Amino acid sequence: MDVGEVVAIALAGLAAGAINTVVGSGTLVTFPVLLAFGYAPVTANVTNTIGLVPGSVSGAVGYRRELAGQRDRVIKLGAMAVLGGITGAVLLLVLPASAFKAIVPVFIAIALILVVVQPRINRELAARKVDRSGEGGIVTPILVYAAGVYGGYFGAAQGILLLGILGVALPQDLQRTNALKNVLTALVNGVAGVYFAFAAHVEWGPAGIIAGASIIGGQLGAHYGRRLPPAALRGVIVVVGVTAIVRLLAT
Repeated sequence: MDVGEVVAIALAGLAAGAINTVVGSGTLVTFPVLLAFGYAPVTANVTNTIGLVPGSVSGAVGYRRELAGQRDRVIKLGAMAVLGGITGAVLLLVLPASAFKAIVPVFIAIALILVVVQPRINRELAARKVDRSGEGGIVTPILVYAAGVYGGYFGAAQGILLLGILGVALPQDLQRTNALKNVLTALVNGVAGVYFAFAAHVEWGPAGIIAGASIIGGQLGAHYGRRLPPAALRGVIVVVGVTAIVRLLAT
């Protein structure tokens, strides 16, 4: 790699780490950069997933204050996220690359709608005095598993999907939900990355650059992202999500 490639990949990793922590979709920054430098799509996807694992962990650590009191959720939903991540990673190396392409933008669009209407849904549930202690029952873990499958397979906008699912299911503010989302995405990326390290071809140079830069980005995202009021955070989610849909449809 020449200096220009190293700098470009590092900047992409920095941006992706911050975006993943605040919203999700950092893959849409790093993945195209790797493609632009001539890496094959599956190799770029695998390399990108491994590279972003440390950034995901960094973001989760940065939001540790908002994780207080969510231990049971982390254990229950984390187990489903891990299972989903493993499933998605295996599918990436088994199925053709076009298998999920048509449905991915639809998933993101549904997630954006959930994020936008979440406050109204919560108000309606509160007005009707609906008991949400079950937090979605069996449906929420199943949807988290499905998001994990998608995250292990490709990962772009995995965070938006989880924010949409968890935002409706859990009776808490968006920042606490975002903290939980960061843990779940870190688990998905982590198990997928371990699998890829043994079962796929990885370009370790770019992966290392993305890893180092994404750690810094994750901390920056946690520092500034937790200061955003809910309305502003939703606005960021919508902008990133719409951009993700456009980028995916254009590829």
